[in-house]
Amino acid sequence: MTSICSLSHTAPRAASMDQENNSEDDSVGPSGDGMPCLPPDLSDGEAVELLWQLRAQRRQSSPELPETVSRLTAPDGSILYLVGTAHFSDSSKKDVATTIRAVQPDVVVVELCQYRVSMLKMDENTLLKEAKDINLDKVQQAIKQNGVMSGLMQILLLKVSAHITEQLGMAPGGEFREAFKEAGRVPFCKFHLGDRPIPVTFKRAIAALSLWQKARLAWGLCFLSDPISKEDVEKCKQKDLLEQTMSEMIGEFPALHKTIVAERDIYLTHTLRQATRCVESPPNAQKVPAVVVGVVGMGHVPGIERNWDKQLNINEIMSVAPPSRVGWVLCAVIKGVMMGMLGYACYRVGGSLGRALLSLPPVRSLLETLRPLPA
Repeated sequence: MTSICSLSHTAPRAASMDQENNSEDDSVGPSGDGMPCLPPDLSDGEAVELLWQLRAQRRQSSPELPETVSRLTAPDGSILYLVGTAHFSDSSKKDVATTIRAVQPDVVVVELCQYRVSMLKMDENTLLKEAKDINLDKVQQAIKQNGVMSGLMQILLLKVSAHITEQLGMAPGGEFREAFKEAGRVPFCKFHLGDRPIPVTFKRAIAALSLWQKARLAWGLCFLSDPISKEDVEKCKQKDLLEQTMSEMIGEFPALHKTIVAERDIYLTHTLRQATRCVESPPNAQKVPAVVVGVVGMGHVPGIERNWDKQLNINEIMSVAPPSRVGWVLCAVIKGVMMGMLGYACYRVGGSLGRALLSLPPVRSLLETLRPLPA
């Protein structure tokens, strides 16, 4: 289930930028490594025009692209090259680099939101360590960010990602980091985050499942231990195999498929269409059709293609229902158990040691997490 794994690439982190429901606001500035050197005596206007011409020369009008790339056209003539990837794949990284170098896009859009943007600038070794290291701090942060049920589900998905990472010895999200790097080498190229915020996705997914379905899903994720090879990952780039996998998942958890895959197909389509609009040509300020590269998991490609020409309303998939009574009771029980365990620990170690324990920053942070919300 590559679409589920793509939600859990890194530990939950605080947002590093504001994200609106508009891809134009979700821009990250790529580094300029690999940009051409210009003569020092050029004026700003001359430098801009020279870079524009250089990009036009590099851009291939009829590029030979990997078979994982689909081409979609907007009403104004703008073109989207949609790269379908497997999230733990070296060949997907090559597909992304080949496409960006060939078409020299105006915009690159990736299947990330601001809560996962940190993976773009982290090195492989750090990401490998992060993916494998699931500790109390990450559990607390996930619960603070998403609520108890959604936070615990995110931790379980992190466990799945860690399992794949350990099996393959490869950090997730390499294709997104490759896109970020290559975008920085293309003059005037913007970099957009195209995915729905992960807290919204998790909360809607949990709300869509019954209590029995939540228990079954958690059980399956807790005991996931099947071996995974790089060949298995590469098979995820085959649309027929992926559609078969998706069909199996629909039968098991149709509500989960709707929130994690189908709704994000709609959101990704919306942000890709926002990016695929005419751009202004620097020499004469004339509007010209844009060239856009989208980098998404292969599981989202069919849905984006189906939704491309449809009228979409993303407001419907951005709302989060209030927690159910069952969720509230479960939250209260978990908080009570954790408070009881902490109190018992303080009792066992004695008064002075207990006070010292309670003064530790991690414990104080945990108590803040467990403090009940005001009525």
